[in-house]
Amino acid sequence: MTQAYFVTGTDTEIGKTTIASGLLHAARLQGLSTAAAKPVASGCMRTADGLRNDDALALLAQCSLPLRYEEVNPLAFEPAIAPHLAAREVAIKLDVASLLQPVRAILAKGADFSLVEGAGGWRVPLGGEENLSDLAIALGIPVILVVGVRLGCINHALLSAEAIERDGLKLAGWVANIVEPKTSRLEENLATLSERLPAPCLGRVPHLGKATPAAVSEHLNLELLADW
Repeated sequence: MTQAYFVTGTDTEIGKTTIASGLLHAARLQGLSTAAAKPVASGCMRTADGLRNDDALALLAQCSLPLRYEEVNPLAFEPAIAPHLAAREVAIKLDVASLLQPVRAILAKGADFSLVEGAGGWRVPLGGEENLSDLAIALGIPVILVVGVRLGCINHALLSAEAIERDGLKLAGWVANIVEPKTSRLEENLATLSERLPAPCLGRVPHLGKATPAAVSEHLNLELLADW
């Protein structure tokens, strides 16, 4: 049975791609075929092949299906700013309609395990009144929440989970990514997250010196995904 999830985070710069790449690697270790999409990415670098985003490249490297970069990341912007602002600067319309078809094309390839990674947190704006969360709603797939564990993460995680469920989507699981290992009362914070979040914790990823997909995957358990 094929599985597809939308990966979001409690904030930006909390290791969402690191965790997504680890999840894909863990799936591959189980013999599952993998595919991924990063529908919109800002902070891209200019190359001979066009704009390229490090996060999208990292996801592509963990896809077992033969995908082209443009399939994984259909909309790429150079400035490292909010996607809706980057799109506005180059007069590109950024909305759910422009992202839905290429993401559905990835999911239609039928990989055993597919991930669609958002940008930043749950309420990242697109054009007009739309948000990136509206893409997840249109896709109708369950969500994996990456919690960047640091001071304030409980509030961010609970509000994100509430918004996801209020939008009618299922929170299938969450991952504790310890971005600040010296967080005061770390164990107590993690215990509170486990008590309050309405989904299983798929893993606790420590602050790694080299957070390769293989290293991250050692701390993840896909079998805990709700309805796996």
